[in-house]
Amino acid sequence: MDFTVIDAALVGKLLLLLLVGLGPKIALVPFLEKTHAFDTETKARIGRQMVLVAVVTALILFATGALLMRLLHITGGAVAVAGGIILALIAIKMASGPTEKPHEETELPVDPEKIAVFPLAVPYLLNPVGITVVIIASGEVVSIASALLVIGLILIVAALDYVVFTNIDALAKRMKPASLIVSEVVFGILLTAVAVQLVVSGLGNLGIITPTAAH
Repeated sequence: MDFTVIDAALVGKLLLLLLVGLGPKIALVPFLEKTHAFDTETKARIGRQMVLVAVVTALILFATGALLMRLLHITGGAVAVAGGIILALIAIKMASGPTEKPHEETELPVDPEKIAVFPLAVPYLLNPVGITVVIIASGEVVSIASALLVIGLILIVAALDYVVFTNIDALAKRMKPASLIVSEVVFGILLTAVAVQLVVSGLGNLGIITPTAAH
């Protein structure tokens, strides 16, 4: 990402990446599965905490990402490769479709606050794409304006997450299970492609390969 010039192309690219990396789509099905036994009020509370934890984590990573990369002697390319590998694991599972009956897990008491943090906030809501984008952006911002752009877009996506996950029961009534499964598989395939692209871009930044330009 080139933050030297802030234009519509940069804003659009960053917003799209954050919608994938911090938006509601990847977390939607896991949220429905993990919270199916709770009442509406508890689901909304889990949703609020999940969004809060994911956003605070993203902002902390943005504030400290550049420093962490310097301290650990890692590059943006290495972060991209790592993010791509972890994303691929999640995406392949999504693309494979459901392999178990819904809610087949043992019905043990679950702490809403714990599942809101893990696995819902991280790695589902703030997923490897979001973590990668935020850390790389932290190392590449060149001005206060570019930093405020990243923070502003994170908060915009967070607002969308808040609306979705605090009104999940109302939205779930409009979702057809079959359509949800199909969209999950399709999005999983697309995310697998994003994961491959992250790895390729990371290897290119590390000088290991020379990616060809897209036509």
